[in-house]
Amino acid sequence: MTINPQHQALIRQRNIRKVLQAVPVYILLVLASVVIGAPFFWMITTALKPFAEVAIYPPKWIPSYIRWENFVEAWQSAPFARFYVNSVFVSVTSTILQVGIGLFSAYAFARIEFPRKDALFLLVLATMMIPGQMTLIPNYITLSKLGWINTYKALIIPHAANAFGTFMMRENIMSLPGELFDAAKIDGAGHLRTLKDLVIPLTRPILGTLILLNFIGHWNAYLWPLIVTNTANMRTLPIGLVYMRMQEGGSIWNLMMAATIFVTAPILLIFIFNQKQLIEGVTRGAIKG
Repeated sequence: MTINPQHQALIRQRNIRKVLQAVPVYILLVLASVVIGAPFFWMITTALKPFAEVAIYPPKWIPSYIRWENFVEAWQSAPFARFYVNSVFVSVTSTILQVGIGLFSAYAFARIEFPRKDALFLLVLATMMIPGQMTLIPNYITLSKLGWINTYKALIIPHAANAFGTFMMRENIMSLPGELFDAAKIDGAGHLRTLKDLVIPLTRPILGTLILLNFIGHWNAYLWPLIVTNTANMRTLPIGLVYMRMQEGGSIWNLMMAATIFVTAPILLIFIFNQKQLIEGVTRGAIKG
């Protein structure tokens, strides 16, 4: 089958037009990547510089030699091992509680009939409109009366439930075909078995996205852990950076950048290896929600 030369010319012109139309988009993407990536690159290079090259002018983007000792000195300048243990324990525990409570409550609002269900769900949604700053003082007073200040309970329990997770999971569960739930009911499956064998496998992208978002949020939390903890052995990593800066006088920026790297590295690795999961979950939630 031969292609008409005029048709070939039209195809060639169309391809050239598409390429030219895409060039500005790629230029903008490259510029955005440079703007976003430059601070991270500067953080990494500063963490590897000797102190004498940190504040020189004009700035040196590439260190004259790599000083790996910055990471060792940064780690030893504050009890970062304890900060890591606290952040991991609080983030994992809070995420498990938030996702678990959100999943069970979402299933109840989506598939179980009970009196005033819609009114209760609207009440749950209304809590999303309350600024977090308004709850700081009441929560602190409550925890103080319970004797929970400077404990793991103060860091975890107040954030064990989240209306956003309930809303997100409920909308996704309601989008599942009702015939599947009818078939499970005919097979004699109860609510727990339906949740385990039907809902969780079918909502895995949304569930995975919710887990990642909650973990990242708790890992980066600063204000609440700062308020409810008052000793170094209960601090988390974001507060640990401020603690280190106060210990070092705030001027040793190569050590500060080194500490920032091993504080942010877990989150960056989670995002790099799970960005497909995040995009799929958010897209699926936007389409089905």
